Amino acid sequence: MKNSEIKELSEVELKDSIKAERDNLQKLQFAHSISPIENPMRIKASKKIVARLETELRAKELANKV
Repeated sequence: MKNSEIKELSEVELKDSIKAERDNLQKLQFAHSISPIENPMRIKASKKIVARLETELRAKELANKV
């Protein structure tokens, strides 16, 4: 997911995306702990997506307070 796509999302959509991506991250970590997954860099990429989504959500929350 690109930053330009993330900026276009509303707060509700961001929260839904964060929840979905966290679920995906948890599944990846669980699968990796049982047996090594084919591409472990997917875990790192998923963490970065969650961070980008949370950053944008926080920016929108702060913008609404002002």
